[in-house]
Amino acid sequence: MTAERKGPLIIAVGSGKGGVGKSTLTANLAIALAKGGVKVGLVDADIYGPSQPVIFGTQGVKTQGLDNKPAPIESKYGVPHLSMGHLVAPGKALAWRGPMASGAISQLIEAHWSKDIEVLLVDLPPGTGDVQLTMIQKFKPAGAVLVSTPQDLALIDAARAGQLFDTAGVPVIGLVENMSGYACPSCGEVSDPFGAGGVEAAAGRLELPFLGRIPLDMAIRQGSDAGEPPAAGEGPMAAPFNAIAERLQAWISAKS
Repeated sequence: MTAERKGPLIIAVGSGKGGVGKSTLTANLAIALAKGGVKVGLVDADIYGPSQPVIFGTQGVKTQGLDNKPAPIESKYGVPHLSMGHLVAPGKALAWRGPMASGAISQLIEAHWSKDIEVLLVDLPPGTGDVQLTMIQKFKPAGAVLVSTPQDLALIDAARAGQLFDTAGVPVIGLVENMSGYACPSCGEVSDPFGAGGVEAAAGRLELPFLGRIPLDMAIRQGSDAGEPPAAGEGPMAAPFNAIAERLQAWISAKS
């Protein structure tokens, strides 16, 4: 990274639709980048449905204040991260209106991040609402990664998210296809319950890079629920995350 840059490079990970794997992708990308030597932090900007404490195995850990700012939570995977799940009781419902959610995202991004952090990944909530607008207006990302499952309904919403970034002048780094292909654990036959290739085709139509695909696999779900993200290991489930992280790291290097 160049010495002139003030603060970390902010990269948003988003999609218009919920349940497409933004949080899983963000966590595993952060871990893969850290393994590649990038000093990376992660903000869980899904104020109402924070998932990162579960994925990183830090659920129930409370952040400590430092200089009137929350301090990120360290993890055994080399990725400091911060979530509303570290600020409120586990499972607590946040009945907040937009301005409060906007204030929360500011608090998370302006937290007491180490000066060594080069890249800050922001795991966005679904949609194109208050959190997204606040982030773009106050902490304009250097780029955005869009994730979608292959089916048309998810792609339509991902396109809306892409349009928001494009309108705001935030370049879309590329698209990721999640839940792409399911290998039966009994017979090994691969099926496509959500379709296949839709995101890559959409990337081609939009003239955007296709960063890669992640299969629908029980091991990814089990690892995420157990606080053991697949990218932390060296097994076959780490490979797709590592490949996408390599492409993202190349973009980061070119941006620096």
